[in-house]
Amino acid sequence: MDLQNLTDHFAIPGVLAFDEPHPGMIRASITTPACTAELYLQGAHLTQWQPTGQKPVLFLSDSSAFAPDKAIRGGVPIIFPWFGPRTATPENPRTDGPSHGFARTSEWTLAFAAIAGDDLHLTLTLGPDDTSRALGYDQFQLAYQLTLGTELRLQLAVANRSSTPLHFEEALHAYFSVGDVQQISIIGLSDTEFLDKADDFKRKHQSAPLLKLTGETDRPYLNTVTTINLDDPILNRRITIGKANSKTTVIWNPGSELTAKLPDMAPDGWRSMVCIETANAVSNAITLVPGGQYTMEAHIFVQDFAAGYSAE
Repeated sequence: MDLQNLTDHFAIPGVLAFDEPHPGMIRASITTPACTAELYLQGAHLTQWQPTGQKPVLFLSDSSAFAPDKAIRGGVPIIFPWFGPRTATPENPRTDGPSHGFARTSEWTLAFAAIAGDDLHLTLTLGPDDTSRALGYDQFQLAYQLTLGTELRLQLAVANRSSTPLHFEEALHAYFSVGDVQQISIIGLSDTEFLDKADDFKRKHQSAPLLKLTGETDRPYLNTVTTINLDDPILNRRITIGKANSKTTVIWNPGSELTAKLPDMAPDGWRSMVCIETANAVSNAITLVPGGQYTMEAHIFVQDFAAGYSAE
């Protein structure tokens, strides 16, 4: 659907508008009494969400590429149908394809937009196209529902339309804006096993109640359904990330050395962000029976610290 058709069918005066700030990249701009936000149809990629009276919640790299078929660095990329490099599965021996799958660079279709109270509700869909078929995915359907207000709800539904099982990994790869990544505390992962990708994928156990980041961090925490709190003493706030039907939580920060190798991030960009991803990955990957459907959800909200607050 082109820009004019989107405007004709879905624009809401004063609330939802569409433009094309970069060639081939259509953007939805959202303004409600509760929040402002921006979303690109490529990847159904939410790049901004800021509740009224709060600082921006999502990190977006100033060096991000905004071009067709290029992943955007920041916001909430959608990872599907594999996490990281593609690996062989019992259903499919192939290992080709882009890192993190094709959904984050595919053109999604806006199917629904409505304001209810102070919240804007959007639904976007993605089905098979030439790119997915070339990679062996031609019998799936994705539906992504966003509720944007003082809180943010993200629901990713996957349907298997084939006569054989569908094996996939998925993630809502949220980048959060922080004052100083070395001063934040991440709470909710105590007594959890994780794979340490920065240390040859060794399986480790976190017993400490707080996670403090001191360098490159890339950890899928497995078999965990707990809510995560991100405490930020510089920005004086707590970001809470709840989830449903997700058994993996991924914590990622590239640190200074890896950031130097990323062309779409400023040299000090790692200091201002942390990814806390709602996911089903690695040993928590999903296998859907023919005709099956699975919905994963992230629920995000922000609170200012009360005077004298400390992480606990």
